Amino acid sequence: MLWIPCVRVTRSGTEFSGLPNRVAILQEPAFDLAPLTARAIAREVRGRDGDHEDEEDDECGANDGDDQLITIDDNPDPLNTVDSEWPPPPPHDALNDVDDVERNPLKRRATFGEVVASAKRPHCHRAAKPDKAARKSAASNSCRKKKREAAFAQGGQKDKPSPSTARAYVNPAVPLVADLDASALPTTFGAYAAKAETKKEKYGSKVRRSLLDFVGMGFTVIHCDGLTPHPILDRHGRIIAVLAGQPDNVSYRAATFLAFEAIRNASNTARFPADMRKHRRGLFPAINIGLSYGKGQSTPCWLNNKEYTNLADNLLQNLSIQRMAAFADTSFALWVPRLYQYYKDHDEQLRTHHPLLRRPFKYSVFFCAAFNFGRNVWTFKHRDVLNVPFGWCGVQALGKYDHALGGHLVLSDLKLVVEFPHGALILLPSATIAHSNVPVQEHEERVSFTQFSAGGIFRYLDNGCKTVEGLATTDPEEYGRVMALMDARWERGIQLLSKIDELVTFEEL
Repeated sequence: MLWIPCVRVTRSGTEFSGLPNRVAILQEPAFDLAPLTARAIAREVRGRDGDHEDEEDDECGANDGDDQLITIDDNPDPLNTVDSEWPPPPPHDALNDVDDVERNPLKRRATFGEVVASAKRPHCHRAAKPDKAARKSAASNSCRKKKREAAFAQGGQKDKPSPSTARAYVNPAVPLVADLDASALPTTFGAYAAKAETKKEKYGSKVRRSLLDFVGMGFTVIHCDGLTPHPILDRHGRIIAVLAGQPDNVSYRAATFLAFEAIRNASNTARFPADMRKHRRGLFPAINIGLSYGKGQSTPCWLNNKEYTNLADNLLQNLSIQRMAAFADTSFALWVPRLYQYYKDHDEQLRTHHPLLRRPFKYSVFFCAAFNFGRNVWTFKHRDVLNVPFGWCGVQALGKYDHALGGHLVLSDLKLVVEFPHGALILLPSATIAHSNVPVQEHEERVSFTQFSAGGIFRYLDNGCKTVEGLATTDPEEYGRVMALMDARWERGIQLLSKIDELVTFEEL
């Protein structure tokens, strides 16, 4: 069968409604159209003599008199007839009968989400050109940034804090005095590493203890709001550790939560094997990123994290984590400027001999960083004996937990249990002072981020960028001089620590 659509035509000649509304079936090639034409003309003539429908009905094709079908003869052939019932007309054939709610909506501007979903680029107006003052300010800011970067590359942070910095951070600090002599801390000959942990130290080190357990053992709880600095002094007034807190501003606070989200997301996407979830420091996966030296290495090298390399790089490139790392570096320079300069001098020496080696963070002097992953990160009692014995490491806690109930930093040698709020920084000699954590509650989350430097890299640099065996072979005289200095090196390292009266300024505000 052949279906022929009947196209509607308006008075202006425009065709519309090309849907097959009226159809006829043609069967024989010899079909004669003349009789039908004659009858149609006659009917049209009769129609002119009668009443007409409204023009609007004519335009819409609503004249029922035209809808009658005409057969070819009086005895229709069943194969030459039209279906007895017609399909209903399309809805747009009678627009006047359609409710307003059913009409096609007017065109509107697409929303940004719809444009993105349809993969079309929205029309963007070009931003107004900044005025001369704005361009000058931007250029000035860029120039100052370049100067700061150049100054940091040359000398790091300032040797001494500025008066304004001292007034803001050092003057309001609340010191804590510990019954300990820093010079008696355990170190090896030459002070490039701390003494190994004894069996007595390790006894009970992996036991999970609550805050009440430590209180029952005679530990003192130090309440900390995460903002007010608390330097910890030894018997001679030397600053051996600092509860440095964090900057008291909304921007930095937001950065700490973004850093926590980045570390938590990295932990969720990584598939750490079982052997990475259990080690001497705790029951959680951890990744060290940065420079390492030891285990037969002839030169320092960048740690190979294998399948976790991309994960490590993403964390190092996170701006919020970089900001936290820079704050740890600034606090290090603020509280122990001589020790900080000692680190900086060795870093410059390393970059001179090995310009391709880099630190984990551009604005931090530490050679290595560690990320501790998991929902409830708490460490066993331990000492990081391979770090610089008189040096410091920076520990920053992150998470969603009540710091008054869990997450404390336990300093066993000082008999202190320190509250450790989210985002806060604590600087301590991790190689010589045993430390651990109180677990947070089961429904809470806590991770941590640390920075440190291995003592072996400092020894390599003090040997003129040579191994001990290499120095003894190539330059026996220099080897003898270096060995003679090792006996007093621990004492010189202790002298790099600051006293509180060296930092406090009495300038009038």
